[in-house]
Amino acid sequence: MVDVQQAAATATDYLINLYPQLTLLDVQLEEVELTEDEKYWLITLSYPLLKVSAPSTSLAGFMPFKKDYKVFKIESDAGRVRSMKIRKLD
Repeated sequence: MVDVQQAAATATDYLINLYPQLTLLDVQLEEVELTEDEKYWLITLSYPLLKVSAPSTSLAGFMPFKKDYKVFKIESDAGRVRSMKIRKLD
């Protein structure tokens, strides 16, 4: 069985391969879940949509930016990505 670290790494690699402008530092792990039947890992990753260039003030490091969220469905036995979906926040 693929463990949660392997599932998260698989999802991250998949995302970076689809969006080559992203780097590992851009991607953040948000949620992990093993389905009740233990067949799939659901891995939610986020990454910045737009990097805001802030003026050089003391608040520059706290400028908010928008993030996009993706949910990856990964087989728990083989570690293959089965789907990637947009995750909307309520």
